[in-house]
Amino acid sequence: MAGVIPSAPAMHSLRSRFGGFLGAQVVAQTLRWRLWAPVAMGGGCAVYFFLKSEPAAAPLLLFAVATAAAWLGARRLRASRVWTLPLMLLACFTFGLAVAKLRTDAVTAPIAPAMSEPTVVEGWVVDVDSPGAAGPRVVIAPVRIRGLAPEDTPVRLRATVRGVAPEPGEAIRLFAILNPPPAPASPGAYDFGRNAFFQGLGGVAFGLGEVRPAYLPEPPWRLRAAMAVNGLRYDLARRIVARQGERAGGIAAAMTTGHEAWLDPDDVDVMRDSGLAHILSISGLHMAVVGGFAFFLVRLLVAAWPWLALRVPGKKVAAWGGLLAVGTYLVVSGAPPPAERAAITASIAFLAVLLDRQAITMHALAVAAFVVLLLQPEAIVTPGFQMSFAATAALVALVEAWPVRPREISAPLPILIVQRSAAWVGAAVLASLVAGAATGPFAMQHFNRTAMYGLAANLATAPVSDFLIMPALALGALLEPLGLGAPFLWLAARGIELMLAIGAWTAALPGAVRTVASAPDYVLPIAFLGVLFCCLWRGPLRWLGLPFAAAVMLWPRAPTPDLWIGDGGTNAAWIEAGEAVVARPGVRQFAVDVWSRRRGVTPVGRPDEGWTCTRFSCAPSPPSAGPLALWWGKRAPSVEQMDALCAAAPVVSVRAPVHVLPASCEGRLMLDGIDYARGGAVELWREGPPSANRWRAVWSSQVRGDRPWSPRGVPAVSDSGG
Repeated sequence: MAGVIPSAPAMHSLRSRFGGFLGAQVVAQTLRWRLWAPVAMGGGCAVYFFLKSEPAAAPLLLFAVATAAAWLGARRLRASRVWTLPLMLLACFTFGLAVAKLRTDAVTAPIAPAMSEPTVVEGWVVDVDSPGAAGPRVVIAPVRIRGLAPEDTPVRLRATVRGVAPEPGEAIRLFAILNPPPAPASPGAYDFGRNAFFQGLGGVAFGLGEVRPAYLPEPPWRLRAAMAVNGLRYDLARRIVARQGERAGGIAAAMTTGHEAWLDPDDVDVMRDSGLAHILSISGLHMAVVGGFAFFLVRLLVAAWPWLALRVPGKKVAAWGGLLAVGTYLVVSGAPPPAERAAITASIAFLAVLLDRQAITMHALAVAAFVVLLLQPEAIVTPGFQMSFAATAALVALVEAWPVRPREISAPLPILIVQRSAAWVGAAVLASLVAGAATGPFAMQHFNRTAMYGLAANLATAPVSDFLIMPALALGALLEPLGLGAPFLWLAARGIELMLAIGAWTAALPGAVRTVASAPDYVLPIAFLGVLFCCLWRGPLRWLGLPFAAAVMLWPRAPTPDLWIGDGGTNAAWIEAGEAVVARPGVRQFAVDVWSRRRGVTPVGRPDEGWTCTRFSCAPSPPSAGPLALWWGKRAPSVEQMDALCAAAPVVSVRAPVHVLPASCEGRLMLDGIDYARGGAVELWREGPPSANRWRAVWSSQVRGDRPWSPRGVPAVSDSGG
């Protein structure tokens, strides 16, 4: 009856049953607690990278040693798990902090300064990089840079060149503008400078003239070996493109060698909008297909030779074949960090086969994550690592929960075909749903776009990619140096054309792409832990992690800034009628796109009417046309020009340092080259009534901190008003 209070015995029974249920859930995790060790280690790595200032190495090492000793001591004293488990997690956490610090110290190298005048760079072409908006790009090992001492010369540079890109192994001389690696496009955006730091890239150069040959001393043997390997990769990519044509060949070359020089930007947009862009990046999918194809091919060949099958363990021989295929593919791909992580994960699976262990388990994945973080602790803050391991953990959890059905006995062949086909389709759909759900929070947070029909596109292209394109490319790339790869590359080209057709049809559907603003930075770790709890916890309580996994989608967004000014003060945008009005459309467009996507707004060009623009400036006329007067010339404006800028808008941005201000600048928010040199990009929120002209500023350097990969000071302006 409604309103009846349960009796005391009933309440006691209910508490007993609930306590028994919780106890059973904890007991079910007996062999699962160790899976949280790499999670704790990753947490330590992540905390290190989110620090605003660089910590000293000695305290971190002492802390790691102390916590490890406490954990091992507790185990030796046979303490209960109530003590050993927290100590294990704490030891792994501090170990992650220490490993990240040691890795940073190990890769620290000179970073190029922002030179005010063009300089001459002489060095060796190490590799051909993916092209940028301004033209082809190469990676250079500089030998001499005019104006820099040898100890201040970066180890590697990424250079944009004019004309045809020089090939790996060439000695070149380049007249160029030299700058440090790019800072984040907006506060909190992805830090390309940090990524370049851990790849050994100490600067970027923009060529102002044709590349000329240089006469340099013989490079060290390691550099010669790297250039030789990259030369073979580049030659293979050109052969593939010659066989397949630039459209299919460009995609095939990117999937095989990592070279993206022949990619059609329109095809890249189609694959991105259809959710197929991950196929272009050499990562876990490619390593799994290549390694798995080699494994099953070797095992089939061994089984087909009875004499050999009776004398060798076919499964272990196939595992060695898989390891060889993964290692070869890693070299051919140029060993980018995502490929290295995928190769480590695949290699651990094959090593498990060699050790008579199950290859695909959550414990094997935990070992792979631990090894990757040990070698590349910076991976924890990269989208590739987060999405790859979240998807793999979700798929392994699906395999663990998948019911094992008894095999049919003497079932008719047509029924077997129908049942197996239905089971395969159901498994493929469910696997895609699970993997998409696991990677969704990271795609929303990092890329701010969701391909609404990505599931359908991936389901349609998975058989083509996994069973046709990748195996055919593997055989074609292997046989092409012998002149025998044509039939396989032809097959791969037909598969790529079919994949592009599916992608184009999907991308053309109404509402194919949805832009999602980024949540606050602290929300993504919450979502990551929620995904991992759903995957690692065994039992029904795992669904408690589901709302946390959806945090990126559910969390309220911060207010959109009223004004954004890019790094260096060369472009800006402000919010008007829910759109981002861009002061200089087409200039630094990548930074504009990154900022507008992060804030969930659509960029539009500044109208011609209501603005007075010159070669170096733009100002609203009348002042109500916009909140900003922008000067992007390298030289500071004159006093008369400054007077006109300050009279036109409440916020004045000047790219160059300004030392003399006219009286009209009183009460204006004035930002100049000194502020941008210290702070990078800035977002501004208007506070109070417009007449007060008070603004709150957040600079990229405030979010980034003073770290080895961010050689900037503290911005001069953080809260300014008239």
